[in-house]
Amino acid sequence: MQYIIMILIVMMLAIADIVTGVIKAYITDRPRSQKMRIGGLHKAAEITVMATACGLEIGIEQLGAYYDTAALAGVVGAFAAFSVFGYITAMEIVSVLENYAEINPDAVWVRKIIKKMKPKEEDET
Repeated sequence: MQYIIMILIVMMLAIADIVTGVIKAYITDRPRSQKMRIGGLHKAAEITVMATACGLEIGIEQLGAYYDTAALAGVVGAFAAFSVFGYITAMEIVSVLENYAEINPDAVWVRKIIKKMKPKEEDET
């Protein structure tokens, strides 16, 4: 069940990013079908990577049980899945906030959050 929840969270964040991206494109008068198509493919790839990480966790756990090292395998598998989940979740939240910042330029609080969440090298661009 935890895997389904993780994948659903990633899917919902991807949908939120797509929706805010489309709104941003129309508000800024820059809708581009190629950019939207590429963005959609990126979201599909993220969901695939998350499903793969969940499958990896399941596989490692089963392999650990087979070799009688279930506890260690469970930790390794959980670390892999939650690392991927955490990264994708943070990335999607930043993207949704970036879209919102362009949709509503008066939302100064969003820019402050984005600045804190983005890596230093990306801040300077």
